[in-house]
Amino acid sequence: MINLINKEYLEAFGKNLRTAREELNLSQRQLGEKANIDPSQIGRIERGEQNTTLSTIAALAKALGKKPDELLKFPFPDN
Repeated sequence: MINLINKEYLEAFGKNLRTAREELNLSQRQLGEKANIDPSQIGRIERGEQNTTLSTIAALAKALGKKPDELLKFPFPDN
């Protein structure tokens, strides 16, 4: 189960991933091929439905020509 605070992070990461992918005019399938990740997993990540691993974030970033921290930029909620 994903708690609400984590959901905000997952959705923000997914939005960053989708934006970076679309900037390169890549489909989820094309990104999946470049990163060796199933396209359906990319879809779940982009929708904020899947909490992914650091190695997957690194593979996605490399396939997009970005540093992992560029995909992880998002506002932190107030505590």
